[in-house]
Amino acid sequence: MKYVELGKTGLNCAVVSFGGIPIQRSDAANTVAVVDALEKHGMNYIDTARGYTVSEEYLGAALKGRREKFILATKSMVRDYEGMKKEVETSLKNLRTDHIEVYQLHNLPLGDFEKVFGPDGAYKALEEAKAAGKVGHIGATFHSLDALKKAVEEYAGKIETVMFPFNIVESQGTEILKLAREKGMGTICMKPMAGGNLEDWTLALKFIDASGVMDISIPGMGSAEEVDRNAAAAESFGPLTAEELEKCETIRRTLGTTFCRRCGYCAPCTVGINIPSAFLFDNYLRHYEGLADWARDRYNAMAHKAGECIQCGACEGRCPYELPIREMLGKVAKDFGA
Repeated sequence: MKYVELGKTGLNCAVVSFGGIPIQRSDAANTVAVVDALEKHGMNYIDTARGYTVSEEYLGAALKGRREKFILATKSMVRDYEGMKKEVETSLKNLRTDHIEVYQLHNLPLGDFEKVFGPDGAYKALEEAKAAGKVGHIGATFHSLDALKKAVEEYAGKIETVMFPFNIVESQGTEILKLAREKGMGTICMKPMAGGNLEDWTLALKFIDASGVMDISIPGMGSAEEVDRNAAAAESFGPLTAEELEKCETIRRTLGTTFCRRCGYCAPCTVGINIPSAFLFDNYLRHYEGLADWARDRYNAMAHKAGECIQCGACEGRCPYELPIREMLGKVAKDFGA
């Protein structure tokens, strides 16, 4: 496994490390198996979040007896001082540790900067936690390019790491991420598989490593087999060949940019539609001939179909990618006839 320093934090991290979102759909025993695989392959950076339901708790239990072998990162969407103080303590308790190497302001939008960095904001609580040795470094995660730009240009002295979506079909952050690295900020890639829309894991991870703008990537992994697969992909890292570059271009033409990353921020739907699943099944229906029947069966088993959308638009107001969800659901309903 290849290792790099995360910005100027002094943390030596595996270039392919662990994203903890899938753990919330797992169980305690499987989480132990996942951490076993991480340890075996030297994937030493573990990212989770307060919002990932049981992820912190399961990982904390699985790390018993080997905490020192891993670099822990978590994050919270709380924006105020008192709330963040409580969040840090909860994370420490859940992860069964007395310190967390990287604590991040989760999904920070432009409109929250003033509050977060104000006198009663969440950043003050993280500064105090850092001074007390409970937090090693302070980072932030973003879905908006404008918010990332503001953080890098104006807050590089406060934010030590930034996390942003970056993959074969989403490279809009390239120039700002280059600037972040020039300023010594650690760069962390989220959505390396474009929310599950990229099928060639090896090419997807190799593209990120070859980009020169990301220190590490953290694909979500819910099983030991997925850890093994991503560790194997890391062995192929190097410059992209002409054939691989052409394949990347083909993927861009096929997938485009208007697609669901399955982050789940659109939920809850007013009428109960599982929006990310509807888009996932439609993607398989349209792009993977061998999985069309599978997609129809799964879609038909959904309690609420895309055609039930009442066009309220609540989901679009929550989508960090500003997707035209109502229009997209209409296309799903047309594809499946319901």
